[in-house]
Amino acid sequence: MSAPANDPALAELRDRVRAAAATRTPLCIRGAGTKDFYGQPPVGEPLDMRGWRGIVSYEPTELVIRARCGTPLAEVEGALTGRNQMLAFEPPSFDADATIGGVIAAGLSGPRRASAGAVRDFVLGATLLDAAGRALRFGGQVMKNVAGYDVSRLVCGSLGILGPIVEVSLKVLPRPAKEISVRLRIDEADALRAINAWGGQPLPLSASAWCEGVLTLRLSGAPAAVEAAAARFERERGAQRLDAGQASAYWAGIREHSDAFFAGARPLWRLSLPATAPVLGLPGAHLFEWGGAQRWLRSDAPAETVRTAAVRVGGTATLFRGGDRMAGVFHPLAPANAALQRRLKEAFDPGRIFNPGRLYPDL
Repeated sequence: MSAPANDPALAELRDRVRAAAATRTPLCIRGAGTKDFYGQPPVGEPLDMRGWRGIVSYEPTELVIRARCGTPLAEVEGALTGRNQMLAFEPPSFDADATIGGVIAAGLSGPRRASAGAVRDFVLGATLLDAAGRALRFGGQVMKNVAGYDVSRLVCGSLGILGPIVEVSLKVLPRPAKEISVRLRIDEADALRAINAWGGQPLPLSASAWCEGVLTLRLSGAPAAVEAAAARFERERGAQRLDAGQASAYWAGIREHSDAFFAGARPLWRLSLPATAPVLGLPGAHLFEWGGAQRWLRSDAPAETVRTAAVRVGGTATLFRGGDRMAGVFHPLAPANAALQRRLKEAFDPGRIFNPGRLYPDL
């Protein structure tokens, strides 16, 4: 059950927000700070959300879990694992202390995103605090409750600029009955062509990643379908199966950026491109996943060079980690989109106290 409105942890959050609003004091909304590196540098007085924690309700038969923002992601995933269920968008934690509120605010998804959907596709409802300390509830606990402007999904990836997310309801899914990962040698251009061709075939692909001439595929679903697909890749492409431990470690490395590709001090760019976009030819080390729709680049190339290349094929480029943050972390918005973002910020946070500048300087 939900805690009463006068619960000390929630009351403290409300008092802090009201006091900040009264004095126009910026607040840095954060959980464990595991994603402080993402976006523009945090500013303002820390508003620690970890005191407001706990799973409010979990209905395995309804495939819905509801949790407070400070609840550790590991606690949520542990509850789901006990019922053979999962957060299908495979959120990265980047640290054992990551919170579910931070997962939603960052809006990041893992290797299964291309087949299962993004964070926003699984958010059924969310509760935010406004500058007056009022709880604003959006959405519900079932898909049919969503009507009009879907604010509960709008907060995904907002990095807290619309207000503190105090509670969220998420759709969960059963774990696949079987998974097999296979690996084959192939160059980047051929890998992009092949993965796009396979995407149009009845194959149980749940994840893909290419790096340094090696393409790794994960097959998930009914045992017979997974076995048949794995056998096909072995027969037609000379693929090799990974054992369960290797596969688990590999996909965790891609999700958590603990894979060797992500090590080092060079700037890390995330390029969001049409899956069919060709190899960009940018200098540096390359890794692609999501069937080519998400491409990682470790490069010292100027921001303008990287972003121009992404725009040329209809995509965007985000400076995910490292590099010169003054060049702008997120891809510049088109004028119409920038105006819409400003209106949203004005509507939710007219005093501009919530995580100011985390997305763009004028938000």
